[in-house]
Amino acid sequence: MRRVTLFVNGSPRNGKVVAVYGTLSDLLSVASSKLGIKATSVYNGKGGLIDDIALIRDDDVLFVCEGEPFIDPQTDGRPHEELTGSHTDWLTLNVGGRYFTTTRSTLVNKEPDSMLAHMFKDKDAWGNKQDHRGAFLIDRSPEYFEPILNYLRHGQLIVNDGINLLGVLEEARFFGIDSLIEHLEIAIKNSQPAEDHSPISRKEFVRFLLATPTKSELRCQGLNFSGADLSRLDLRYINFKMANLSRCNLAHANLCCANLERADLSGSVLDCANLQGVKMLCSNAEGASLKGCNFEDPSGLKANLEGANLKGVDMEGSQMTGINLRVATLKNAKLKNCNLRGATLAGTDLENCDLSGCDLQEANLRGSNVKGAIFEEMLTPLHMSQSVR
Repeated sequence: MRRVTLFVNGSPRNGKVVAVYGTLSDLLSVASSKLGIKATSVYNGKGGLIDDIALIRDDDVLFVCEGEPFIDPQTDGRPHEELTGSHTDWLTLNVGGRYFTTTRSTLVNKEPDSMLAHMFKDKDAWGNKQDHRGAFLIDRSPEYFEPILNYLRHGQLIVNDGINLLGVLEEARFFGIDSLIEHLEIAIKNSQPAEDHSPISRKEFVRFLLATPTKSELRCQGLNFSGADLSRLDLRYINFKMANLSRCNLAHANLCCANLERADLSGSVLDCANLQGVKMLCSNAEGASLKGCNFEDPSGLKANLEGANLKGVDMEGSQMTGINLRVATLKNAKLKNCNLRGATLAGTDLENCDLSGCDLQEANLRGSNVKGAIFEEMLTPLHMSQSVR
C-alpha cells in the first residue's frame, strides 16, 4: 500500500495523509472529501500533472487543484518584495466561489482610481480576507466579473453570449471602472431592438380578440392600426382612446360603446358601422366616410362626439337621434337625409354643410354656425328658436 500527503494547490499547510488505491478518479474523490474541495487534477511538487495512478510513489507530496493552474507553494511564505515587484506579482481571486489568477499590475495600472486598484495597490492596504488557499475573497458575481478582468488585461470589452450587459455594467459601477462604464452604456444602447412602430394588422388583431374573454375590456389605447382592415369585426367596448385608426376600413364593424376619444380616424371608412353609445370626444375624423351609420341606441345611451373634428365627413343617411355634436366641427360635411332628431348641435360649426332632407326636430342649434348650410327638403320645419345665428 502506498500513502501520500495531499495539499491544496499553492498551500504548504494543512496537508492530509491518504492511502493510494484504485484509479486516479478514486484518489481525486478521496482528496475532495479530505480537503473539502472539488478536486479535478493532481500535480507533484515541481508542477508536473499526474494523469496516471502508476506515476505516484510512496510518500509523495501532491497538490490538488480545482481546475486552476499549478501554484508553486514555495512562493506562499515569501514576502512580496522578493518577487517581481509589488505591482507585478501574481494573485488569485476567489470571486463568488470561482477562481481568477491575474497580476497585481492588471488590477492597478489601467484604472488606478478604481476600488480594485485601492484593494490591491499595497499589501494589506484594504485588509482583504483570504480563503484556505490564500485566494482573496470577493463577494461578487463571477460571470459579470470576468469581462471586467479581461477589460483590465487588454482594454477591450468582450462579453460572451448569455451574459447580461446590465449585470456587467452594475459590476463596473461597483468597482469604479469608469472607462468601462461608458463602453457598456453604448453597448447596451446598441443592443436594444429598434422601436417597432409598424401598424397592427388584421390578422394580429383578430388573434388578440380571440384570446380575450367576451366580458373583458380590450385595451388598445394609443396603438397604431393605420390602414388596417377591421371591417365587420365585433369591436364592442374596446378602448381605442388616442389610437391611430387613420385610413382604416371599419365598414360594418360593431363599435357599440367603444371609446374613440382623441383617436385619429382621418380618412377612415366606417360605412354602415354600429356606433351606438360610442365615445368620440375630440376625435379626428376629418375626411372619413360614415354613410348609413347607426348612432341611435334604443336603450337611450347617446353617442358623444363633442368637440370632434368632422370636417368634410360623409354621414349621409346615418341615424343620429340624440347625438351630442356640441362644439364639433362639421364644415363642408355631408349630412343629407340624416336623422338628427333631438341632437345637440349647440356651438357646432355647420358651415357649408349639406343638411338636405334631415330631420332636425327638437335639435339644439343654438350658437351654431350655419353659414352656407343647405336646409332643403327638410322633413320638419326648422324653428327659429333653434338657431340664433
